[in-house]
Amino acid sequence: MEIWINPACSKCRSALTLLDAEGADYTVRRYLEDVPGEDEIREVLGRLGLEPWDITRTGEAEARELGVEEWPRDAESLDRWVRALAEHPRLIQRPIITAEDGTAVVARTEDAVRDALSR
Repeated sequence: MEIWINPACSKCRSALTLLDAEGADYTVRRYLEDVPGEDEIREVLGRLGLEPWDITRTGEAEARELGVEEWPRDAESLDRWVRALAEHPRLIQRPIITAEDGTAVVARTEDAVRDALSR
C-alpha cells in the first residue's frame, strides 16, 4: 500500500494517523517532491475509476491561473488534464491510497481510509 501525501495537509496527517493506529504496512510518497509522471497518473486514475478532473483541486491558485474550470471534461481533453496534473502536482487531490488489491481511493475521510485498509 502506498499513500500520496502533502505533509502540510491535515487530511493526509489524519490518514497517516489512522493507518498507524491500524498497524498498516504502507509506504509514504511525498508527491510534491516525488512527482508522478503522466503514465503513473493515468494508472492511478484507472485504479481509482475516476477521470483527471475528478481528482483536480480546482480551488488552488495554480488551477485558477491555468483556467482549468473552463476546460472541457471529455475524452479529447484527457491528455491536457493529465499533463496539467503531472506539471502541477499541487493540483492532485490528496491523500491517495493505492490498495493491495490493485484499486485506489482518495482517502479524505476516515471511512475512505478504512475502505483502503479492507482491500
